[in-house]
Amino acid sequence: MTRASELPAPPVAAQRAHSFERHGTRIEDPFHWLKDPSYPTIDDEDVLDYLRAENAYFEAAMAPHAGLVDTLFQEMRGRIKEDESSVPVRDGEWLYWWAFEPGAQYRRWFRRPAAGGEAVVLLDEPAEAEGKEYFRLGAFAVSPDGRYLATLIDDNGSERFKLRIRDLQAMRDIETVTEVGIGTPVWAADSRGIVFTEVNENWRSYRARYHRLGADPAEARTLYEETEELGFSVGVARSQDRSLIFIATGDNATSEVRFVPAADPLAAPVLISRRQPNRQYQADASHGKLWILANDDHVNFRIAEADPARPDAWRTVIAGSDEVYLRGITAFRDHLAVTERVNGLDQIRLRGYDGAERRIRFPEESYSVSLGSNPEYAPAAYRLSYTSMVTPPTVYDYLPAADRLETLKVQEIPSGYDASRYRTERLMLPTRDGRQVPVSIVYRDDFAKDGNGRLFLYAYGAYGYAVPPSFSTNRFSLIDRGYAFAIAHIRGGDDLGYQWFLDGKLASRTNTFNDFIDAARGLVAAGYTRPGNIAIQGGSAGGSLMGVVANEAPELWGAVVADVPFVDILNTMLDDSLPLTPGEWPEWGNPITDPEAFRYILSYSPYENVRAQAYPPMLVTGGLNDPRVTYWEPAKWVARLRTVKTDDNLLLMKMNMGAGHGGQSGRWSRLREVAEAYAFVLTQMGSD
Repeated sequence: MTRASELPAPPVAAQRAHSFERHGTRIEDPFHWLKDPSYPTIDDEDVLDYLRAENAYFEAAMAPHAGLVDTLFQEMRGRIKEDESSVPVRDGEWLYWWAFEPGAQYRRWFRRPAAGGEAVVLLDEPAEAEGKEYFRLGAFAVSPDGRYLATLIDDNGSERFKLRIRDLQAMRDIETVTEVGIGTPVWAADSRGIVFTEVNENWRSYRARYHRLGADPAEARTLYEETEELGFSVGVARSQDRSLIFIATGDNATSEVRFVPAADPLAAPVLISRRQPNRQYQADASHGKLWILANDDHVNFRIAEADPARPDAWRTVIAGSDEVYLRGITAFRDHLAVTERVNGLDQIRLRGYDGAERRIRFPEESYSVSLGSNPEYAPAAYRLSYTSMVTPPTVYDYLPAADRLETLKVQEIPSGYDASRYRTERLMLPTRDGRQVPVSIVYRDDFAKDGNGRLFLYAYGAYGYAVPPSFSTNRFSLIDRGYAFAIAHIRGGDDLGYQWFLDGKLASRTNTFNDFIDAARGLVAAGYTRPGNIAIQGGSAGGSLMGVVANEAPELWGAVVADVPFVDILNTMLDDSLPLTPGEWPEWGNPITDPEAFRYILSYSPYENVRAQAYPPMLVTGGLNDPRVTYWEPAKWVARLRTVKTDDNLLLMKMNMGAGHGGQSGRWSRLREVAEAYAFVLTQMGSD
């Protein structure tokens, strides 16, 4: 294990007096100055100098382990097919797919006539990314007639995307519609106009607009603008039958949907049902009806139908259930495809419009499955994406006429993979309040459950996102070195239903943190590991989790990796000028107006609760251009940890100075960051 005392002195951020009082409580924040007062411009030299010093310290600490980083990188790269490609997807008269060139960081996008013919490159990401430190393709949408391509591209990590239109006959870009796009645009039925969404100066997707090709983009018509709720975001989508364009607005608890005809986007938007607090719904269309998924009369949602002429008169088709969590609907011509979860396990139900139903059967007891790319309304087969902790990502076509799965592709692992060498389990571990938390775990068949094993534990636990029990080639760099890899499906995700999510938000937020700690102790009790032999990782809201559990149970962890961690929770929730804050109040609470929410967040917010105690070795990452978790959150947290903690364990921060929330953008650049994180864990905890 590398100790901090073996390295040059770490950076020490100056403490500058800053305090405020709220609800009768005074908060001292000596590192407040790390938030550049001119943000989103970041040009304060004191701030930049501190971040550069932290990066230099990170490089100095990791330099002796460059060989290990490179070894990990090369073995992880060896598990990735250099010329990986997707299974072609039919959309009308064309087949579309992407492919990597050997060695390339980014994809190229192709199509060819479905009837046969030469493949044509529609978009060359490596050429687009040339000379850029960051590149991300946010959307790829071909017009219904196949003539035009709309792309959204972010080249600095700020998640403000340029919407460009390419003429696929001339193979040249003809228009830039907006510089501040986001989401996925939707083409009008005649392929001569496009509906898109834009963000404002606070990075909130606040309006949907319609642009007619050839017109001045500045004169795009606004179809809907959210003016009632600061925290609501606007998005657009098309119905599966392509007859309607939906315009949705909402936050993580409440939604409202309108629609316009795809053939007449400038028609007055029709409201399906007026927003109601804590009611969510979504819609699709087929056979002249609206199909609604809503949680209005059951926490696990119901499915209803409605006449578009009376869109708020919903008639139940599938009732809500305590056992079945209804998660999504897609209205194909022949079936209503329902994605659902039963006892935490993904299911896909096909319901005929005559009421006949079937569930698609899968070969394993624990897995993750979802609908894949299915752009057509009346496909002969339904494309599915499948994986498990020991099964590489698999693309199936399900043929309903034969009730059969056809395997189209299994991810190839060039360096080899023998599934028989690995074991996976799904455990149910007790919590302090009498609940049972699912934990998915994978390990090599020679892993000894003798109470001394090394364990890597991951979780997220927020926004109703369930971390799937899926396959990752990267994990085997730890598993083959003697680690077990586990995912804790803690409250705050919706793994066991929507109530599981509700039980980990707002005034129940601490259930999330307690579940994680209790799951770790349960794994110790079951003989998988021991205290101090557990490496943990989480990012964004999962980084909040890392911050809390490092404060609450530092003795359990042998290493902590906190990626873009949301750790300055109280200050962020008190600052309604920040882009995401109003939209986050339904998840975390509003400490501005609610004294109880203020006191509750203060009780666990990682930054305020750093204390004089020994902390485990920690690696913290951030992105200077991150609009979701602003750079000063990890910077302030690390600065306070350096001044308060009592140990000699390594504390590192890596700040990506040209990237955002997702870190580096190219596939090999991202992979090297994984290698750095795993090298940090291995140097702190060792391996077999």
